[in-house]
Amino acid sequence: MAPHHVLRCCQRSLSWIPVIFINLIVGWSYYAYVVELCILTIPNNAEKVSYLVVFHLFFIMFIWSYWKTICSRPANPSKEFCLPKVEKEQYEKEEHPDTQQEILKKVVVGLPVYTRTGTGAVRYCDHCLVIKPDRCHHCSTCDMVNNCVGFSNYKFFVLFLAYSMLYCAFIAATVLQYFIKFWTNQLPDTHAKFHVLFLFFVAAMFFISILSLFSYHLWLVGKNRTTIEAFRAPVFRNGPDKNGFSLGFSRNMAEVFGDQKKYWMFPIYSSHGDGNSFVTRLVNLDPEQIAVGLQINGKRSFLVCFLSFPIQ
Repeated sequence: MAPHHVLRCCQRSLSWIPVIFINLIVGWSYYAYVVELCILTIPNNAEKVSYLVVFHLFFIMFIWSYWKTICSRPANPSKEFCLPKVEKEQYEKEEHPDTQQEILKKVVVGLPVYTRTGTGAVRYCDHCLVIKPDRCHHCSTCDMVNNCVGFSNYKFFVLFLAYSMLYCAFIAATVLQYFIKFWTNQLPDTHAKFHVLFLFFVAAMFFISILSLFSYHLWLVGKNRTTIEAFRAPVFRNGPDKNGFSLGFSRNMAEVFGDQKKYWMFPIYSSHGDGNSFVTRLVNLDPEQIAVGLQINGKRSFLVCFLSFPIQ
């Protein structure tokens, strides 16, 4: 147990290295832009003030969404997904996988769980000893059934990508003219030259890399798919269905960002659901799903209305 505990402490310590690195880069970019560019290099006061106002707007939203992303606690399965005491003892004593599956199938009847493994088995985490909610996976980094970027912070993560991209784009666009002037020796060779030149290269490089990632996640949101589902279609009782969770573009957006559009641009939690159940579109009709759907919403039997769980 002791070596495992030490290993976990080392893993947690190492996980802060990217956080420290990003904060150092952001801290330096703030100094380089505000002090070296705006205060020491730009001569026009109107230009200087306008740049600083817009810069700080993007900076605040970027930092806010970033810390909301890394500080939000991951969503864990509720207690109802744990095996009852009797079934848990039976499951642990049983050595045959088929019999273990029969035990899980009896328990899962009363749960909003409709996806299966590729072989059609009930998804169960032997490490955490819980039945996995749909779209939920065991995170090797957190060492539990959740994800570093998942249901509880996915909106914050998408906003973080958006504001970091805007932050880099604004810096690159406003620094460009002074980059050219320093590069062509139109401005005196001061210590600000290094900061301005390097700031442009870093901002442009991060913008290009973040743009592709942000575009990909916008596509995932529009399709209501997770990164895992983008490569492997979720398997329902009647087989795989890559569009099983898609509810149409507008509803897919609302699953992540919420119904009130005034909150979409702010890193404030507004997503649908609690991470334990979800809305699914019945492309492959399942009699059991239809029965549950009718109990929840008799007027719309083609939908099973549960809460969302867009784990990434």
